[in-house]
Amino acid sequence: MNMLSLVTFAPLVGALIILMIPKDNTRAIHVTAFAAAGLSLLLSLLMLPGFDQGTPAMQFVERISWIPSFGVQYLMGVDGLSYPLVLLTTFMCVIALIGSLGIKDRVKEYFFWFLLLEVGMLGVFMALDLVLFYVFWELTLVPMYFLIGVWGGPRKEFAAIKFFLYTLTGSVFMLLAILAMYFKSPAPHTFDMLELAKVTVSWDARFQILVFIGLYFGMAIKIPAFPFHTWLPLAHVEAPTAISVILAAVLLKMGVYGLLRISFSLTPLGFQWFLPYLIVIAVINIVYGALCAMAQTDMKKMVAYSSVNHMGYCLLGIAGMTTAGMTGAVFQMLSHGIITGALFLLVGVIYDRAHTRDISAFGGLAVKLPVYAGLMAMTCFASLGLPGLAGFIGEFLCFLGAFQTWKLYAAISVLGIIATAAFFLRMMQKVFLGAFNEKWAGLEDMTARELCSVVPLAVLTVFFGVYPKWPLDLMNKTIEHMLGK
Repeated sequence: MNMLSLVTFAPLVGALIILMIPKDNTRAIHVTAFAAAGLSLLLSLLMLPGFDQGTPAMQFVERISWIPSFGVQYLMGVDGLSYPLVLLTTFMCVIALIGSLGIKDRVKEYFFWFLLLEVGMLGVFMALDLVLFYVFWELTLVPMYFLIGVWGGPRKEFAAIKFFLYTLTGSVFMLLAILAMYFKSPAPHTFDMLELAKVTVSWDARFQILVFIGLYFGMAIKIPAFPFHTWLPLAHVEAPTAISVILAAVLLKMGVYGLLRISFSLTPLGFQWFLPYLIVIAVINIVYGALCAMAQTDMKKMVAYSSVNHMGYCLLGIAGMTTAGMTGAVFQMLSHGIITGALFLLVGVIYDRAHTRDISAFGGLAVKLPVYAGLMAMTCFASLGLPGLAGFIGEFLCFLGAFQTWKLYAAISVLGIIATAAFFLRMMQKVFLGAFNEKWAGLEDMTARELCSVVPLAVLTVFFGVYPKWPLDLMNKTIEHMLGK
């Protein structure tokens, strides 16, 4: 049974069915969307018993000749690097669908684009052929463009165009790098990542550096790494809440995943050459991202800049080139997806009621909204890296791995943690503590639908913080193999 294809294309079937449903039949559209995304989540979980944690090899591999004259294949597979991200994607898409139930305009089109976006994201994490990878990578562009541009905020068109142009520009450089590797491979040329990994040892350093730079432009914009991060805060602020969740939880991870799966595996000499620059970029992301977040008065923009900060930890762990650092980077991708997804949902909760995200507009809300305040406090503490919650594990491993190689840079990066604690505590103080602002006397606490979207994320945040062994066991063998250990 081709499990990976079923997981990937179940949402596509749902999207096509939605096209055939009358646009005024909102209930049928919702049911179809949840059935498709839910089936994809269920199938990804059913793969878990058959996933061998003791081997770094690709599993559930599917290989079909696609364009034989050019050596292009439909080649899919997962290992300890990609499978946790597949689980994250299918899970967060269901959570985001719960958050999407508040969409009232053009419901049919919204859920169609949402499910198509899920197909692209899943395909990126499973594709082992460079052309197939690129097709899925580009497939995410169009749905996200429309989801921001049609259902976003006041500056939605500008945000959507900026996102599209940034990402497309990076993709052009990535495509050139892919073509270079194809023609450099021995005849018959191939796009197969597994085959290319065997021949890269014969490629000279100059070629690998040039290819790495081309790949890096595409990956860095998606991460986003400084100075290519400027599209992210605007896209987050203008996007609907559920799309901000997907953007933070999954889409940013595609960049870090590509850096590990393609850049690190296929251009090791180029990667090694870039390490001194990568560690500097990581430190800038961490410190600059946190300081920018501290300067914000808009809650959503603050959380958006915190994503720049947290993706810097992933780069820090990768730059360490140690098992602890690399494992920490992958774990940080998972924990950031869960925690920041919850933060965006919680910001959406207050915005739906108050129609403002201005931090200084509130005050004393903990008295009126105790459940909301409790969940927000726990999620903020997780994001700033409090021990016992998921955020701490990833950050600790990233610092542990980086400190062995880059002691000074790791020490400077600690400033990012201090700044992160400062802006989250400042936000909690202004919004939830102090005298209650009577202007918000009519606010109500979280509804059942809102709790259904946030509570599962809160449970996972605590579970992974207390017992990180399960996700770490999934990825350990693959990371060790990638580092040659």
